[in-house]
Amino acid sequence: MTNFTFISAMVSKLSPTDYVGFTFFVGCMAMMAASAFFFLSLSQFDKKWRTSVLVSGLITFIAAVHYFYMRDYWAAFGESPTFFRYVDWVLTVPLMCVEFYLILKVAGAKQSLLWKMIIYSVIMLITGYLGEVVYTDMAAFWGFVSGAAYFAIVYEIWLGSASKLAAAAGGEVLKAHKILCWFVLVGWAIYPLGYMMGTTGWYNGIVPAGNIDVAYNIADAINKIGFGLVIYTLAVKSQKD
Repeated sequence: MTNFTFISAMVSKLSPTDYVGFTFFVGCMAMMAASAFFFLSLSQFDKKWRTSVLVSGLITFIAAVHYFYMRDYWAAFGESPTFFRYVDWVLTVPLMCVEFYLILKVAGAKQSLLWKMIIYSVIMLITGYLGEVVYTDMAAFWGFVSGAAYFAIVYEIWLGSASKLAAAAGGEVLKAHKILCWFVLVGWAIYPLGYMMGTTGWYNGIVPAGNIDVAYNIADAINKIGFGLVIYTLAVKSQKD
């Protein structure tokens, strides 16, 4: 079976009323379009901001590839593609944390901030996977550890050294930092809520199966593309200064 035939078979299984599959498909296309936009705009920026915009493109490109596979998995089995989603997150979420370091380098951000943010995000994701998939009987414990890592990120960017660096940078960097902080505080909140609704013994009976995937897909698109657009806007405005 050729790849084209396989893809056609997968798409043919999507019902017109399958809104979960629809959001997987739209998410894939939106992420890919964002990637093309970020990559094609690289030439207009100098070295100072090019890396930040490049990382934005990598985030949405990685997500687009995973959404392609998640859409097919949903079409084939009608189950939440938890494994693929966590593989996506373990690659893209640390990169989103890296963006804080990249924009704060103008204020003297050290590599210690970079590694701190990466470590927090990896702990958050690995422990989340353990609780949701591997040790489901200990979901509360692993969820607590994952949540603690998430709030460590929130503290770092709102009140910690990242916040102080943003204040020192001022101007457009401070504005962009604050917007990204709100993305993490509000936009990322869907993920711990989804964890509680996706693990037995918490709130998994509140929403029908599959609905949480719709929320995840919409949140992923808003968070990842939105992150990139904030960085892009910062780069454009900084070029004009």
